[in-house]
Parts: sequence; C-alpha cells; structure tokens
Amino acid sequence: MELQRKSRTVRPAGPLDGGYGWFIVLSTFLVFGLTFGVIKSFGVFFVEIHHYFATTATTSSWITSISVATVHFGAPVGSALSAYFGHRPVVMVGGLLSSIGMVAGSYAQDLLQLYITVGFLTGFGYALTWTPTVTMLGWYFEKRRPVANALASTGECILTFILTPSFQFMVDQYSWRGAMLILGALQLNLCLCGALLRPLNRLVPPKELEEKEHELELLSQPHIDSRSSNNRSDSKKSDALKVKIIRYVDYTLIANARFMVYSMFGVFAALGFFAPSLFLVPYARSQGVEEYQAAALMSISAVLDLLGRVLFGWVANLRLVKTVHQLIVTVILLGIVLLLGPLATTFTQLALFSAGYGLVFGATVAIHITVLAEVVGVERLGSALGFFMLIRSSGGLLGPPLAGEMFKRNLVTSDYPKGRGRTSVKQVFYWPPNLFNFPSF
Repeated sequence: MELQRKSRTVRPAGPLDGGYGWFIVLSTFLVFGLTFGVIKSFGVFFVEIHHYFATTATTSSWITSISVATVHFGAPVGSALSAYFGHRPVVMVGGLLSSIGMVAGSYAQDLLQLYITVGFLTGFGYALTWTPTVTMLGWYFEKRRPVANALASTGECILTFILTPSFQFMVDQYSWRGAMLILGALQLNLCLCGALLRPLNRLVPPKELEEKEHELELLSQPHIDSRSSNNRSDSKKSDALKVKIIRYVDYTLIANARFMVYSMFGVFAALGFFAPSLFLVPYARSQGVEEYQAAALMSISAVLDLLGRVLFGWVANLRLVKTVHQLIVTVILLGIVLLLGPLATTFTQLALFSAGYGLVFGATVAIHITVLAEVVGVERLGSALGFFMLIRSSGGLLGPPLAGEMFKRNLVTSDYPKGRGRTSVKQVFYWPPNLFNFPSF
C-alpha cells in the first residue's frame, strides 16, 4: 500500500505561478500568433494565388482547410511525441517543419504542391508546436493558470492584427512567392519558442517502484493453481504494454465521462460559435452596408475579442466562482448573442452585435483550456488536449458548410439592395464556406 501511495502522488515540482513561467507565457503567446494567427492572416495570399493559378476561390481555400484539419488530426501525435521525446525538441522540430513547408510552398508550380507543403507539412508542424506548448503552460501555472492562458491566447489576436497588413505589404513588394519565403523565415521563430520550454523537475516514480507495485498487485490476487501461472504471465506482459501506451497516449480518457461531456461542448461550439467570423461581412453587405464599414465589423470584433480574453481571464483568476461555472455563463451569453444576430440590419446594430460577439467569444476562449485542466487533471492535460482537438474537428467539418448553406439560401430568397458594386448574390457571397477554417478555440 505504501508503494501504491508513492506511485500515485506524481505532481509537477518546481517554481509555479511565476518566475520562469512568464517566459512560457511568452512562448505560448508567440505560438498562438505564429500558428492560428498566421492561418487567419493567410487569406491575403488567396487573392494572388487565385489569380496566378487561374483557379476558383473554393479551390484556393483548401490550402487553409488542409492546414487546419492537419492541426486538429495531428494534435494527439504531437502530444504523444512530446511525452516520449520531451516538449522542447518536438516543438523545435514542429517549427522547422512549418518553416520548410512555407519555403517549399513559395516554389510551388501548382495547387497540389501548395496543398502538400503549406497545407499538410506546415499544418503538421503546427500540430507538433501548439499542443506541447499549451501543455507546458498548464504545468507551470496553477493558481494563476486562468490569467496565464488568457494572456497567451491573445497572441492569436495581436499577431493577426499585425500580420494581415504586413503580409499585404510583402505581397505588394515581393509578390506572393517572395512574401511566402519571408513567412517561412518568420516561422523559424517557433523553434525559439520551443527552446524556451525549460522542463520542470518532475517527481516521477522510479522504474523499480512501478515493477514492485505491479508484483504486489499480482500477489494480492487469490492463488488458484499452477496452471494459471502462464495466464498471469501473459496478463503481466499485457498490463506492462498498456502502461507504456498510456504514458504517451492516455486513451483511457475516452472512458472518462466528464472529459467526453466537455468534448461534446467543443463539438457543438465548433458547429455554431464560429459562423460570424466567416459570414459577418457578406451578411452585412447583403443588408446594404458599405464595403469598408462591413470590413470594420471584423476589426470591432477582433478588438473586443482581445479585451474579453484579458478581462475575463483576470476575472477567472480571482476565483470568485468556479471556472466551469464562469464558462457556462459565457457560453449561454454567446448563444444569446448569436440568436440576436439576425435581428441586426443596420451598421450600428451590426457593430453592437460584433462588439458583443467579440467580447463574449474572447471570454469563452480565455478559460476553456483552464477548465479542461480542471476536468482531467494537469498530468493528463497533454493527452486531453490532443483528443479534445481531434473530437472537436467533427464540429468544424459540419458547422461552417451548414451555416454557409443557410446563409446562401437566405441571400437567394431575399431582395438584395441595388447600387454601385452590388450586382449579384454570387458577388456578395464572395468567399465560399471553408470546411475547416474557423478560429482556434
């Protein structure tokens, strides 16, 4: 029993909630920006690629779709590799793959090559980068984990705001190939983010202790006869294999009811919460809002998103209520805001909707990883993040196209205001729904 107690008290040891942990926050901040921030800003390249290869917008958008899909499907791989090799080398390799993918994409001669390089290779590099870094952040913070996660997630907002005009400038100056080459060099900073991930001193039970505990468990079983010894030996080998697998990929999370309920939250969130980021601008145009005013709605949403992440991350850190209760409130408010969205028809009303959506969406994003750590425990956070991303991807597959189809039907059956620059539903619905291109969550 004493051996069992020792083996179960595995906890991170070292300086928590401060000190070097703020460098981990910086690393995660940059990882958010150089992965999902780059993905959100990559639309600048689509127009150039669309014209260069004389293809459709839908065909070009599959570059980002493949990239985001690979991030989600590759998350469990990143988690398992970081558990085996360590977080620092895996993140550094991921940054190198991301850079190679972008550089190779700058020499692409057709869209298939862009799908493979920028889509798959860079996306897989992001998968090896994002999950281990966020896991390490959860290990370095306990009491201040909500505010640490919130501050780190703002990297997505801030770098998107910075990178979008920067990419446009680079495209104008050096063409899309030159701009993508520069972006490939920029992605090498992900390797520096990995270098910042200094491992914590962890109290891991020695191998001999695990073996003795396993022997005690076998001895505690009732002895039947000598013929059952071969069965016990096979069972021992099978148990040892299961222990090794769980150490790197904790598949037992699938049997964890609380984790699966939380994962269903992620699926439904991906189904409905991200529609405004895809369809707000075309919807505003369909209501007669001018082009630049419609574009300004996304800027309003982005600014309030940033404010929501910082403000409500700080509120969660005060521990006035349980973090999961705060998440429930923000999710309910986000649902209400989305239900009120179709009632907005003027620019002022749409601006208010954008502000409300950005604020509550940021409040939700700021704390959902903190809640996941509380649901499964910090020791299982790496595997939990991987499986959560994998399960949530099903909502991303269905949500945007369903919302796009409903939006398209609404435009077809409505009277679209006439005027300069407004000639057809096809022109208004200028960016077809993307199967995977939704904000990180």
